[in-house]
Amino acid sequence: MSRLALALSALVAVLFAASLTTGPSDTSTLSDLSALFLGGDGPLPLVMREIRLPRALLGLMIGASLGLAGAAMQGYLRNPLAEPGLIGVSGSAALGAVLAIHTGLAAAFTLGLPLAALAGAGTGVLLVLMLAGPRGASITLILAGIAISALAAALTSLVLNLSPNPYAASEIVFWMMGSLADRSMTHVWLALPLMVVGWVGLATLGRGLDALTLGEDAAEAMGIRLTRLRLTLVVGTAFVVGAATAVAGAIGFVGLVVPHLLRPLVGARPSRLLWASALGGAAMVLAADLAVRLVLPERDLKLGVLTALVGAPLFLHLIYKTRAEMA
Repeated sequence: MSRLALALSALVAVLFAASLTTGPSDTSTLSDLSALFLGGDGPLPLVMREIRLPRALLGLMIGASLGLAGAAMQGYLRNPLAEPGLIGVSGSAALGAVLAIHTGLAAAFTLGLPLAALAGAGTGVLLVLMLAGPRGASITLILAGIAISALAAALTSLVLNLSPNPYAASEIVFWMMGSLADRSMTHVWLALPLMVVGWVGLATLGRGLDALTLGEDAAEAMGIRLTRLRLTLVVGTAFVVGAATAVAGAIGFVGLVVPHLLRPLVGARPSRLLWASALGGAAMVLAADLAVRLVLPERDLKLGVLTALVGAPLFLHLIYKTRAEMA
């Protein structure tokens, strides 16, 4: 376990440093880091501190959030196909952001879009909890999440359909593709407190998720309060995924694929998979954001598009491999 933790931590550190030093300027890595930590004259310190640093930090935070939430959701539902958006948080947050763009709130107020997305995520998770009930089974939670996701998607499509301004519709579509470009430290400070609360909550689920591998009855016999565990899971996921969607748009497949890749390396123990998926998710988002800047820098390739293009075939390969092993 220590070797895996060291390898993942080193990978994240390397990708984070690469994110900080990758850009259109011709400056050296040493000059970039010197401008970041020591400042100086010219535009480089401003570029490092106001453009590259927020982007790298958000990549780290969002990747860790999606990976951690995905591992927790799969552990609770005991289903490798589960992912953070299953409870409707992503769709609800996207709906809030779309309404902010459609009504002009995003243009009138700097933080209008992320705050509206957070409000949408909060509303969505409250509806899920109300529909699922305090003691509902796992299947009830899944069905409630699917219902809220479908409703949010339908309302988002309705807003796009009724939008009289083609520029607003275009902005909505591009925002929903997900991106870390043009983010500032304001977005970092907005998302970080919410993510920290979610991280702390999800990190406490390890013992309960390990017990759930034996079944719900066995977990309750071991002293696990399933109602509290589920509430912590849903609220923690809402905090981290809602904050991530609010500042970066929809970035899919991270919370679905990363736990799949790392599960064999941790002995399939959910408690170990939590921290491993957090590091793996951070590495995946940082690597994808680097690829966005290097592959088609002049076309503004969206981060969410790239993660889907990479994640979907990889996930299909994992499904095929799993089916072959079970045959």
